[in-house]
Amino acid sequence: MKKEVILVVSKELCREVLDAALKSGGDFAELFVETSYYNNYELAAGKITKANGNHLFGASLRVLKGALEVSGYTNDLSRESLLALAGKLAEAYTDARVASAKPFAETPIDSRHKIAKKPADLSTAEKVAYLYKAYEAVKDYSPEIVQIIAALRDDSQKVLIANSEGRFCEDERYHVLLQTSVVASDGKATQTGFDSKGGHAGYELLDDFDIPAFAKGVADQALTMLHADEMVGGVMTVVVHNAFGGVLLHEACVHSLEATSVAKGTSVFCGKLGQKIASDIVTAIDDGTIANAWGSLNVDDEGEPTKRNVLIENGILKSYLVDFRNSRKMNHPVTGSSRRQSYKYSPTSRMTNTFFAPGKSTFEEIIANTEYGLFAKKMGGGSVNPATGEFNFAVNEGYLIENGKITKPVRGATLVGSGAEILANIDMIADNLDFGYGMCGSLSGSIPTSVGQPTIRVKNLTVGGRGEKA
Repeated sequence: MKKEVILVVSKELCREVLDAALKSGGDFAELFVETSYYNNYELAAGKITKANGNHLFGASLRVLKGALEVSGYTNDLSRESLLALAGKLAEAYTDARVASAKPFAETPIDSRHKIAKKPADLSTAEKVAYLYKAYEAVKDYSPEIVQIIAALRDDSQKVLIANSEGRFCEDERYHVLLQTSVVASDGKATQTGFDSKGGHAGYELLDDFDIPAFAKGVADQALTMLHADEMVGGVMTVVVHNAFGGVLLHEACVHSLEATSVAKGTSVFCGKLGQKIASDIVTAIDDGTIANAWGSLNVDDEGEPTKRNVLIENGILKSYLVDFRNSRKMNHPVTGSSRRQSYKYSPTSRMTNTFFAPGKSTFEEIIANTEYGLFAKKMGGGSVNPATGEFNFAVNEGYLIENGKITKPVRGATLVGSGAEILANIDMIADNLDFGYGMCGSLSGSIPTSVGQPTIRVKNLTVGGRGEKA
């Protein structure tokens, strides 16, 4: 059964609410109205263990005076409720009116994200069939595989964004994400493989995707690491593979370029615009305009069109990621980077699709020119201090590089360092850009973001491991 996505707040009511919110000295007001459907499915041990959905709807209102902000939300979209919320927020300020809501100048959105099979177009049975494709591909793959979990999520969101400067826009967003986890055990030790595929897309994303090959790749990761030697730690050259290897850039570097930390003066990159912060071959980009990419949007959650923001160009810091409120603090242009999980969160600066630009080397050249080091084929989770950029990341799938060749697999490797160190010590970048998919948590909740990069080589990086030198 199809669910029709409808928003029920008229332009006239939007402007009335915004004007009411400005009556006591606020100089900017913004209304964000949302209706969303979320579905989650999980298959474990060959059976569907989760199939649930929810419908989220409501409106948030925020009022700014300079860089000060008050905000609130409600899921009662009646005129009485919205005006009551406006009145309550206006009470936070006690001055005379300085601004009024301007007439709306509506700009229609021409979506760059073509959706062929919306989540509401498919039955539950049709959706879980994708999970069974992953399960069937690896259920008899090896006797050492002891657990297979496949998960699927989709969401459909319609938003209305109106502000007192005359902006009025409506947008629809759709996401699909497939995840597979495989656990392998030899009776003494266990190892896990994991991967995902996502997009700002409909289910055509998975129709065009080789799910069995994807699942077998996850199984191979778990089985290979099960029989790998423990990593012997030290300071060495590390080759970080493409796609989800970009989590290093995302976590250790670009979180420190978001206005959430820069505007507070708590980022290691504060005050460094125009300065050299990375190797000459490094260009880093956050691009919310890539068609059907997992982290893309037509407009951000302030109604600003998303952009291709070059953050670092040839080693020089060119831009931060900045939302409207923090642009007032920083005197920095907005970058189409304001995002929120839902109407229950106030928006702030966040990433979309963040990646290192391709370089001039090939993957084969990077390996061949590395005498000894670690090849981090699959990165895992870790911890980062945004104020310093210091990080500790697990390598989920790793191999030694010896005499210019990838040799034996190693497990338990961790990468320890800082974002500034990584940026300065990148000395080779390949031409094989690819992306990974995840959910990023920060002040405005959990949002879809892509991480990406070509294969990169980093000199003199500390690698942890429990192995002992021979």
